[in-house]
Amino acid sequence: MLRCTEAVFNRVEGVEKVISGYTGGQIKNPAYREITSGRTGHAEGIQLHYNPDSVSYLELLEIFFATHDPTTLNRQGHDIGTQYRSAIFYASEDQKNQAEAFISHLDAEQVFDSEIVTEVTPLGAFYTAGKEHQEYYERHTDASYCQFVIHPKIKKLNTYYSDKLKGNKKNVL
Repeated sequence: MLRCTEAVFNRVEGVEKVISGYTGGQIKNPAYREITSGRTGHAEGIQLHYNPDSVSYLELLEIFFATHDPTTLNRQGHDIGTQYRSAIFYASEDQKNQAEAFISHLDAEQVFDSEIVTEVTPLGAFYTAGKEHQEYYERHTDASYCQFVIHPKIKKLNTYYSDKLKGNKKNVL
């Protein structure tokens, strides 16, 4: 989910910085090849720095759940393994409570056809991914992965959250 969520949140007003990386695993300073093996326990993810006066944590949760499938265990699209699990790594009890309440609300309203499997876990060490993983979509827009996986997520963002986009205008795809 590294590449696809970074591209989405880079377009959201109030998100000041998005860093691709890994968290939630058992070893220190894992290499990308170790992450992709699925044996370290890490999940690919992003670290968001945002201005809560411009975008709320709840709005970020809404965008997160609207732009990926939170119902498939250890899978996002064609990417399969625990490193691709749907997860929210919270930095405070308030974030935990909001995430759990939002998931409960989505399940109660049956927003998705299946139950949400997104884990809500305390944030441990976050390891920044290599330079080749940062701003991936912006550097590889024409790549098939970007066209088939990331492009539809940005299209959803443009369609459902146009009022939350940087510059309050649709991002050109």
